[in-house]
Amino acid sequence: MSFRSILNDMKGFEVKLGHSFRSRSQRVVQDNLVVIDALKQSCWANMPPELLREVLMRIEKSEGIWPPRRHVVACAGVCRSWRDIMKEIVKTPEVSAKLTFPISLKQPGSRDTLIQCYIKRHRGSQTYYLFLALSSASYDDGKFLLAARKCRRPTCTDYIISLNPEYVSKGSSTYIGKLRSNFLGTKFTIYDTQPSNAGASMTRSRSTKLVGSKQVSPRIPAGNYPVGHISYELNVLGSRGPRRMQCSMDTIPASAIEPGGLAPTQTEFVINSVDSFPSISFFRSKSIRVDNSRSEIVPAQKEGILVMRNKAPRWHEQLQCWCLNFNGRVTVASVKNFQLVASLEDGSEHDSVILQFGKVGKDVFTMDYQYPISAFQAFAICLSSFDTKIACE
Repeated sequence: MSFRSILNDMKGFEVKLGHSFRSRSQRVVQDNLVVIDALKQSCWANMPPELLREVLMRIEKSEGIWPPRRHVVACAGVCRSWRDIMKEIVKTPEVSAKLTFPISLKQPGSRDTLIQCYIKRHRGSQTYYLFLALSSASYDDGKFLLAARKCRRPTCTDYIISLNPEYVSKGSSTYIGKLRSNFLGTKFTIYDTQPSNAGASMTRSRSTKLVGSKQVSPRIPAGNYPVGHISYELNVLGSRGPRRMQCSMDTIPASAIEPGGLAPTQTEFVINSVDSFPSISFFRSKSIRVDNSRSEIVPAQKEGILVMRNKAPRWHEQLQCWCLNFNGRVTVASVKNFQLVASLEDGSEHDSVILQFGKVGKDVFTMDYQYPISAFQAFAICLSSFDTKIACE
């Protein structure tokens, strides 16, 4: 059997799975029985594990980019043995610089290169969509990653972040976190629905009080874990110039930017209901238990955390504007544009850009990030730039 025929069989299995792969990889469990029945009637049923592993390794290697990489996700959803093998084969974005499974969005980016993405803003619905850039020449054919919806409240603004582009709500099983601002839009907190490390503490909020009620799906985790804080410097005198911002990542140590430094890496999605996705073990871990006796807890790790500041632009006399070198990734001048670098203990700045964000069209913005932050964290930081900041302009 040739490798091409093997790949064609994989595509056949993907067709049997149907809409579940096109909507969200976690839903593959719904059609597992169909695929297993097909396997029992094919030559794959009695294939030796060593040969199966070799086949899956070739598929993973050959399907390196999207959309063909969806076949890798399809293989992981066939059955438990295939899934276990794919878990070992597929590397994290830190090593591979590839986004494969949904959990990849919660894992730190590549150490060697910026992962290129872009954000599309829909003004009418106040929603934002994050895509993985598949071509540098087009912003219409990207791979969807995350969606966010802006929710105004009397004293703050929330940006609800979801894996589902069509249903962005806290009541959805695809809800993975949020960004919350203060009244002035100068201070923001990034909340994750699950802890980045064992020592993370949870902040009690309205959403945690609703657990068990009809307003919140029993599938979603019951916690709000602060993983980052963003602050914009007030422009009291109204002087001209770019915004000044600082990001403190509560769960990432400052040493993560050094050679050999490590950042927390989530390996599983937490799901409250044990029966929600019974056949996908790499999407499940122990549920979060809510301690209602604690009103608000400051993150456990405060000393030695990663602090990022926006890179200072230079004034261009000929153009009469502030300039930063985005290496061609930003084409439109905007007060929203920024580059974040690590702030060192001596007050100096690290050379490498960890996150850059800038405008390329009326409602299109590029977002490039790398280790030690994740796509989820980078997206949340960029969302803060969209919020109105009267006191900072």
